Amino acid sequence: MSGKRSAGLLLFRTSQDGAEVLIGHMGGPFWAGRDTASWSIPKGEYEPDETPEAAARREFTEELGLPVPDGELIPLGESRQSSGKIVTVWALEADLDPALADFGTFTMEWPRGSGMQQEFPEIDEVVWCTPESAHDRLVKGQRVFLDRLARHVEARRG
Repeated sequence: MSGKRSAGLLLFRTSQDGAEVLIGHMGGPFWAGRDTASWSIPKGEYEPDETPEAAARREFTEELGLPVPDGELIPLGESRQSSGKIVTVWALEADLDPALADFGTFTMEWPRGSGMQQEFPEIDEVVWCTPESAHDRLVKGQRVFLDRLARHVEARRG
């Protein structure tokens, strides 16, 4: 079992037409050209000396190149991924223009075994979409957070 932990922020906005969530398409050659199960909540790993909330805020800024919008964080809890990693997510009601994103990058050997290092964006696109549309796009282990957000939005409507 992995001891890795990750934390992230799921932005959402509501209107008369319902809710929308902000998700990001994972960058790099493994995810290129894929849509199903290739999107993620902006998130990332953290070490034991960092709080999950601080990590979620840091990762949001690193991955999108934008500050975390103001607002109250709504805890959506944790979920153990198939890899064993534990992901903690907060929802945040806010609006953000995806066109303003300046994606962070990572370096990896590519093509594999070539000895050549290439830089890729951590996320190569962010979009607003309905939770229904986001469901199949998100990697399987993160879909639970959409359900938890939906329960929160419903409870608020009351």
